[in-house]
Amino acid sequence: MTNQYINDNFLLTSSLAQHLYHSYAKAMPIIDYHNHLEAKEIWEDYSLDNIAQCWLHSDHYLWRAMRSNGVDEHYITGDASDREKFEKWCETAPYILGNPLYQWCHLELKRFFNSPLLLNCTNSDAIWAQSQSELASGKLSARQVLKQCQVATLCTTDSPLSDLKYHQLLASSDFNVAVLPTFRADDLFAFNNAEHFAKTLNALERLTSGNITNLDDFLNAIQSRIEAFHNAGCRLSDLGLTVVEFAPCTHNQATTIFDKIRRKQVVEDSEVVQIKSYLFNELGRSYHARGWAMQLHIGVLVNVNERRKHALGGGTGFSVMNDRLIAENLVQLLSALDSSSQLPKTVLYSLNPNHNPILSCIAGAFQDSDTANGKIQFGAAWWFNDHKDGMEAQLTTLKNLGALGRFIGMLTDSRNIFSMSRHEYFRRVLCNQLAQWVEGGELPNDEMLLRKTVENICFNNAQSYFNFPQSSDLKGNVQ
Repeated sequence: MTNQYINDNFLLTSSLAQHLYHSYAKAMPIIDYHNHLEAKEIWEDYSLDNIAQCWLHSDHYLWRAMRSNGVDEHYITGDASDREKFEKWCETAPYILGNPLYQWCHLELKRFFNSPLLLNCTNSDAIWAQSQSELASGKLSARQVLKQCQVATLCTTDSPLSDLKYHQLLASSDFNVAVLPTFRADDLFAFNNAEHFAKTLNALERLTSGNITNLDDFLNAIQSRIEAFHNAGCRLSDLGLTVVEFAPCTHNQATTIFDKIRRKQVVEDSEVVQIKSYLFNELGRSYHARGWAMQLHIGVLVNVNERRKHALGGGTGFSVMNDRLIAENLVQLLSALDSSSQLPKTVLYSLNPNHNPILSCIAGAFQDSDTANGKIQFGAAWWFNDHKDGMEAQLTTLKNLGALGRFIGMLTDSRNIFSMSRHEYFRRVLCNQLAQWVEGGELPNDEMLLRKTVENICFNNAQSYFNFPQSSDLKGNVQ
């Protein structure tokens, strides 16, 4: 049977919330400044064969939910057919009622597949058939979805070792969505994994046509890659800090430690912290010089289930929130850059919501007017927090401890092209939250103030903050 679960006023609980969303938020373009889509697939304008490819081939969010419902791994990451996997997802959905996955999937069904049906065993066949029909229409290719969602700019997440070929092809094409790379620096920090680091050095040598025999060579090779990313339109970096550590380190000390690592000699844990801190500072200075923003993703305890990691590999749904202390070392990392007035624009995210007030307070301690309004951002609700309650908690913390009106808004952090609908989800949550504050007397019921706040958070702030290049500038950089 049909239902009106996803209706015009989904998540909008008052007339003011409905007015703010429908009059202002809904029409704003999208800047998705952090996701894990592939530029190659956008260039090729790929289309899915079925809805299971979209939801169940790589989404560890859904995998975790299916495991919680007792689904055998054969139907999750195993070799069951796509149809069988989809049926198991439909079987799972009623048991995760209220979970954001339940809300997101129904929003995607409505927006892209024109289906008002609830996910369950009874509706499985009808939803599969309807989604197949929509996919066969040709209206749901990667580029078509981005256009349909009014995406203006999309920033992928890319290793420094990427050749950026497909970003360059997109920049030289007539596709009017700017697809820009993000410099994800994690590979450069793998000092405590000798094999991985050796492969990184070899790849850097190939990309930069030079030998890396010492720390200065390493830094020069990184600068070459940063310049290549910049010319391809990159204006953001990213780094995952599973542990936030800091130790002072001079250039001479870093040189000595690097030589030991390159020769695969024993390196103390304290030395690894030193050279990581040194590299963090060097990269931050480079980002600042180019006007980039630096994203820091904090608080993941990775792959905690050793048996499952051995069987399925990393990144398959077994990472959790970390409760390590972060404040003292994080402020030292930022202060080391700030001491020379070279702290770049920075976006701070934590997987642990207990860190919300900590990050917001830290952001306030390093604000400056040298590069952007709201230079240090307390970032959007991330991963285990990007649901209604988590978004409201992030917005509330920012209201109480920061400058809500300077917030650069939401992102998808997803490999699913249809997750662009999560911007709609966030905008509905935002408008509803603002309306509740107005109705509670915390904010004035001022039309122009509320309109400006909504439009700025949805689009304008990110556009101003990141200062993305014009498409004509990118075309000029394509070789």
